[in-house]
Amino acid sequence: MFRAFYPKEYRDSAYDIPYETFYRQGIRGVIFDIDNTLVPHGAPADERALQLFARLKDMGMKTCLLSNNKEPRVASFAAQVDSPYIYKGGKPARGGYEKAMELMGTDRKTSLFVGDQLFTDVYGANRTGIYGILTKPIHPKEEIQIVLKRRLEAVVLYFYRRDCRKRESRHQEKGRAE
Repeated sequence: MFRAFYPKEYRDSAYDIPYETFYRQGIRGVIFDIDNTLVPHGAPADERALQLFARLKDMGMKTCLLSNNKEPRVASFAAQVDSPYIYKGGKPARGGYEKAMELMGTDRKTSLFVGDQLFTDVYGANRTGIYGILTKPIHPKEEIQIVLKRRLEAVVLYFYRRDCRKRESRHQEKGRAE
């Protein structure tokens, strides 16, 4: 019932994703949400974000920022990390994700999406056919509409974690049987 919202992975942070491993597996572009994925809502790029984007660029990985926020917010962050961007991206609609891949010169198989919200970020990545990674929000202070969505997300995450535990249990049982 909730599988359309399930991420391919759930990480504590965008900063602990093994991007080098993804690069070796053929990923050539990363689409990022900004607020509460890379920095707290409305914050400028911090040292961690600057280092991450430099690291990705050094390994040959393209990036694109995809945000539902307005241009002044997205453009200023994009300028700091030297990345193309899409503002008012319309997530979870496919159009923003497709435009991001076009800007990076990648496709569904060579792109990765990283964001902190299930119903916009992950759902949109899933609808587009991109490998989506959900991160925990960086900061608990959020706008009221997001706080309300987080309560619904908690229900979906409960079932996601339960399904992950079941898969892991079946995998272990299969390993013991062999």
